[in-house]
Amino acid sequence: METITQTHTVFNQFEELQDYNLYDTDQVMKDYFKKNGLKEFDQELKKWGEILGTAEVYKDGALANTYTPVLQAFDTRGHRIDSVDFHPSWHRFMRYCKESGLIGLPFGGEQKGRWSYIAAYFILQTQVEAGALCPATMTLSCMPLIKDEPQLWAELGEKLNSFEYDARDLPISEKKSIWVGMGVTEKQGGTDVRQNATVATPVNVSGRGKEYSITGHKWFFSAPMCDAHLVVARTSDTDEICSFYVPRWKPDGTKNPLHIQRLKDKLGNRSNSSSEIEFNNAYGILIGEEGKGIRTIMEMANNTRFCCVIGSTGMMRQALVQAIAYTRQRKVFGKELYNQPLMRNLLVDMALEVEAAQALSFQLAEAFEKGDGHPKSLAWKRWVTPAAKYWVCKRTEAVTAEAMECFGGNGYIEDSVMTRLYKEAPVNSIWEGSGNVMCLDVLRVIKKSPELVQSVVSDLREMASDSKILLNEIADLEKFIQSDSDTREIYGRVITEKLILIIQACLLKERAPEFVSDAFFQLRIKSGVTAHFGTFQDDGNVDYDAILERAFPSK
Repeated sequence: METITQTHTVFNQFEELQDYNLYDTDQVMKDYFKKNGLKEFDQELKKWGEILGTAEVYKDGALANTYTPVLQAFDTRGHRIDSVDFHPSWHRFMRYCKESGLIGLPFGGEQKGRWSYIAAYFILQTQVEAGALCPATMTLSCMPLIKDEPQLWAELGEKLNSFEYDARDLPISEKKSIWVGMGVTEKQGGTDVRQNATVATPVNVSGRGKEYSITGHKWFFSAPMCDAHLVVARTSDTDEICSFYVPRWKPDGTKNPLHIQRLKDKLGNRSNSSSEIEFNNAYGILIGEEGKGIRTIMEMANNTRFCCVIGSTGMMRQALVQAIAYTRQRKVFGKELYNQPLMRNLLVDMALEVEAAQALSFQLAEAFEKGDGHPKSLAWKRWVTPAAKYWVCKRTEAVTAEAMECFGGNGYIEDSVMTRLYKEAPVNSIWEGSGNVMCLDVLRVIKKSPELVQSVVSDLREMASDSKILLNEIADLEKFIQSDSDTREIYGRVITEKLILIIQACLLKERAPEFVSDAFFQLRIKSGVTAHFGTFQDDGNVDYDAILERAFPSK
């Protein structure tokens, strides 16, 4: 009797997309760098798009999040070492962050377009592995604060700006390049840093640039293997919140007593080590003005929030591309999913969301490049960044969920790219301030810096000058801005969402093809945002084929 060993033939099943150039297939990015004459960055991004899109690197992304960091608190003889071991794939992505110039370019020179380049690179790498971008974000964001401390910058500047990756756990004086993390959050306070109880005591005399001994804890201490951290603590002599530079190794070559209690077991962002830590008379140097610790650390936070925006944009981009590529192949009821009307509604709606996020990301990158010395850029940085973080990060949670559904059950298994994106998405909404905190920051700027608000509103009026509907939306926004503070707080999310939607519509009107800007105007401004993607009614302004081909070309 013949034995049957095969029960069926596998067909109509397709792997997630790999081995493609992440940059070459992103028309929005290519258009931006071509339009702005940034040819050198265009070529560099093309190179990195090819590297990051390989199957090998996608596999490394999965490995880094499967074989998660392991805490080694002690060596084999009981000596406290507080070390974290990583899978080799983690180090590969950390090396990319350095070699790409993601960290070294923004504050290491004056090259035009460098902030747009780092925004683009960040978007590319996030699509494959997001965890390594946490220490990259913090290292990049700490630089303006350290630059303000001449002695520290003389010691650290070259190592911070280095394009070389040095993973060795050694005193900074012995390293070629370094990373800097951040320690702010404590158990009892969370976002309310004023409740911090960690105490810093002057070793000799107090003041900026002086040595302190720090005792206390941090409930979330990001990337404990960084070579140093910026830490917030309350001084023992003045009881004021200050910021401190705390290296992993003390100047005498001994280990600084930063004791890692445990690593956080997180929903996503698994490759990155987040920890709980205790300071046991740790060595630190006061940076910034005494008593201005919150203001000092907030300068860093605005940069990290920008990175949350571009990181979430990258996740959305990858979710969209994977959904389009898969639905173009998968057949249901005798026809490709991609060609079925309801699916096309969903994909088009997501494509518009992603392009709007990209346009917003590059607009903010331009503002960060011009810096605080440029009044209009300062206004966009301070007022729009928290609003963008609120909106883009929240929309990313929805986009990744919808894209995962496009794969059905295959999208819900742990070895799927879609599952990792879905679990990664909420971290940017929470990290550096949750949604409500971002809205409160938007309202704080309205109250304390009305001139910055009026600067952005003036820009928007100019951009929308030939659109009566957009001008009416801006006027409606101004009514909320001019209301009393209690009313503004009640409608904090309404104000924030309205602000970002107007900005995105204006930016697409200026920068995108008409078939994109017209469709976005209809779906987000004229019709209003709906609870779910794909629920809009087309009044004839939606060019499905053009929008989807622009989002991810079929050839």
